[in-house]
Amino acid sequence: MSRFANLADKPKASSKPQARLAVPDNEEAVAASMSISTPPRTNSRAGRKAIAGYFSPEMSLAMHVCARKHGLSLQELMAEAFDDVLRKYGQSPVGE
Repeated sequence: MSRFANLADKPKASSKPQARLAVPDNEEAVAASMSISTPPRTNSRAGRKAIAGYFSPEMSLAMHVCARKHGLSLQELMAEAFDDVLRKYGQSPVGE
């Protein structure tokens, strides 16, 4: 969960009251109809745990280039690597 998750819920404090410009009703309707609505995003992190490590910039670049070269996300490439490590040490690969 993001440590900034609750910031969106809090009203912004302002030292100066903001004046609202008068806009005719027809312009407000046009502006409202032109607003782009985006579909709600699903939480892809639900039920998952982060595994982090610190590596050299060279390792980071090599992993990103390898993932890009094979059309994978970095997470998919790391999942594949972790599965290989689990197999190497006699554990069942988990995937994803």
